[in-house]
Amino acid sequence: MFKKILMGLAATAMTASPMVASQAQAAHQREVRQVVKHGPHGRTVTRTTVVRKDNHRRWAKGQRFDRRYATNYRVIDNYRGYRLNAPPRGYRWVRSGNDAVLIAITSGIIGTVVAGALR
Repeated sequence: MFKKILMGLAATAMTASPMVASQAQAAHQREVRQVVKHGPHGRTVTRTTVVRKDNHRRWAKGQRFDRRYATNYRVIDNYRGYRLNAPPRGYRWVRSGNDAVLIAITSGIIGTVVAGALR
């Protein structure tokens, strides 16, 4: 009985370990920066900031757009407000970070990328 329990635990550990490792790799990376400045009257000021490194995706014409990899994904309905051209039939403008991306609705293929259009 004890041997079966140990074998079951070993099998569970072997199957679960790759899933845990892949989740850790997919997590956002963090970088801690510490700035030390000497202020007036001999004061030392220490400022610690945590910078989150996002894996910002660079989109290009001809790629397939996947909204899971887009940061701050939104459909742009008021394209004139952002000085974008009207999308052709079958296309729409979407937001990915600060970029405006023109994608085909049915296939998801990128037609145009306007980098830094949305701030």
